[in-house]
Formats: sequence, structure tokens, C-alpha cells
Amino acid sequence: MNYTRMVIEKEAPEEYGYDRIRYNLSESSIADQKLSDIGLSLPDLTLFYGEHRGDKELRTLVAAQDAGISPDDVLVTAGAAGALFIISTSLLSASDHLVVIRPNYATNIETPRAIGCAISFVDLAFEDGFAIDVGATQAAIRPNTKLISVTCPHNPTGTMMSRTDLDALVALAEASNCHLLVDETYRDLSYGRRLPSAASLSRKAISVSSLSKAFGIPGIRIGWLITRDAALQETFLAAKEQIGICGSVIDEGIARGMLERRDAFLGVLLPEMAKRRDIVQAWIDREPLVDWIRPEGGVVGFPRLDVEPGFDLDRFYVNLLENHGTYVGPGHWFEMDKRYFRVGFGWPTEAELRGGLEAISAALRQ
Repeated sequence: MNYTRMVIEKEAPEEYGYDRIRYNLSESSIADQKLSDIGLSLPDLTLFYGEHRGDKELRTLVAAQDAGISPDDVLVTAGAAGALFIISTSLLSASDHLVVIRPNYATNIETPRAIGCAISFVDLAFEDGFAIDVGATQAAIRPNTKLISVTCPHNPTGTMMSRTDLDALVALAEASNCHLLVDETYRDLSYGRRLPSAASLSRKAISVSSLSKAFGIPGIRIGWLITRDAALQETFLAAKEQIGICGSVIDEGIARGMLERRDAFLGVLLPEMAKRRDIVQAWIDREPLVDWIRPEGGVVGFPRLDVEPGFDLDRFYVNLLENHGTYVGPGHWFEMDKRYFRVGFGWPTEAELRGGLEAISAALRQ
């Protein structure tokens, strides 16, 4: 493994310093929750080695969200990042090939790079509404392709593939004898339609999710992967056991309590996040230098700056942060042009969101 720090982590707001940021629009989750906010307290648990697959009741709650998924299909991991690391290191080697729908979550690119496998990118285009090109994905497949990687709802654009495209990607993985990895971290934050978990559709599909983004509790480091391939799940379990044996029983106890409250929590959260999305939409409607593809899920969007070719983008981002105290996720975090930036509308307060958006307009005119 040849590890290199990810740019998105090197430039994360916690690295820069939260005290230096007034309007933090760079976060990709809802606001961080306290136990008291969600009506939970630390459970009185015996601090033993937990179940290696993860707490059975927790896995049952995850599995119950989709028909055809059983608790044994679920492996609890150290966040979605832990799940993605297990999948990459289990399925890929230096002699293998990976197809990545880009932009994508950085771990889905950097861990395979550390392994040394070949990567082909199928880039999403603003002009196409960031829609997945299934034909281009099929054309990128090689005889040694082991994995197709995509996120849905998409990070960082907030767009969603259609059910037809999801079925087509599943069929492509089956026909190519490779696996389809769908990072579904934002699936519970879908506005309107909600796609089924990819893993429920095929033994060749692997689903990944967590409680970090949609539920605002990244500090407990709870995620999971789902596969209906029992032999593959055994390999993933072996990887988890060699990395850390099991998860924290405290973290899993909190996660169980959160998922028991899932419907009530989302019932309040989704209308509020839809309102935040509308705030960004209203700003874009009156800001001639910014456009976006309206997100269908999650709490992030990926606006584009419609500026002249000579516009100094580096200076703009420095000015935005240093003089306006506003932080966004520039396009290079996602190996995209710096005219694009990720804006998170779920983490800041409504007042901070509005302030940050107006600061972007002010910085553009300077």
C-alpha cells in the first residue's frame, strides 16, 4: 500500500481551524447532534468484545429497510470509510482494474490508488445534469475489471440516478462478472423518490452507508456494508477482524438507539433540509454568476461559477475565506475544475447558510 493523504482531508475545516471560519459551507452532513438532541443517553453496557459482524439488533434494523436483505447480509464497520477500505482491499490488487464514476468520494479513489490498481474514470458532466452515462461505463470495462464504483445520492452533486440506470449498472456488473459498489450514505435524505438498496437487487451489488451524514453522528464511527454473497461477506468479515476484530459496543448501542428513532428523526429533518435546498435555489436564481443542478438527495450541491476564462479562481477562494470567513469545498477536492465547488446546506444554521451565500456573491464581485 502506498498511502497519500487526500486533499479533501488536508484542507478539511478541522485542519484549517473552525475558529477561523465564520460561515462553514464545506461540510457534507447535517449538523452534528448531541445525545440529548436525539433523546439518547449512553447505554449501561458490559464493555466486552462485541459481535464481530456487529450488534445483531443493529444489523436487523439496517436489514429491515429493504426487502430481501437479512441481518447476515450486513457487516457493521467503522463508518462508511471503514466499509470502503475493506471492500477495496478485499477485491482489488495491483493487477486489477476499477471503473469510477467521477466525481466520487475521495476514499473510493485514493485507496485503490494506494493498492496500485488501474483506474478508468467516467466523468459526469454539468451539461448532462450530472447523469450517469451507462454506455460510457460499459465501454470502460476491461477483462480484469473487478469493481464499478458510484455514489447515489451523489456526492458532491446531490443528483440521483434513475431506477432504470441503477438496474442497467447492476446488469452490467452481472454481465461483466464484476461487482457494483454503490455508496448510499445519503439515501435516507432523498427528496421524493428513494431508490432500493443496490445490494437488494443482485448478489453482484454491494451497498455502503453510515450514520455520519444523514443522521449527524459521525463521532460514533458507525457504518455498514451489505452484500447477499455469503462467501464475499466472509472475506469482508475476515478483513474487519484483522483490522480491529469488532466495533465499539458503545458506538453500536448508540447507533441502535438512533435507528430505532429513524422514522421520527427523518420526519422532522427532511422538510427542514428541503427548505435549506430552496434557500440555495433562491440565491442561485438571483445570482447570475452561479448555477447548479438542483440536488435530489443529500445536503450538498455542486454549483458552477459562470465566470470569464481569465477570472482568478485561486484568488477568489482565498478572498472568500480570509476576507469573508466563508469556506466551501473547491472543485479540486473532487479532481474537478475549480469553477465548481461543493456547498453544504445541512450543517450550518439557516442564518449561517444565508450569510455564506451572500459572502460568495460579494467575493465574486471583488
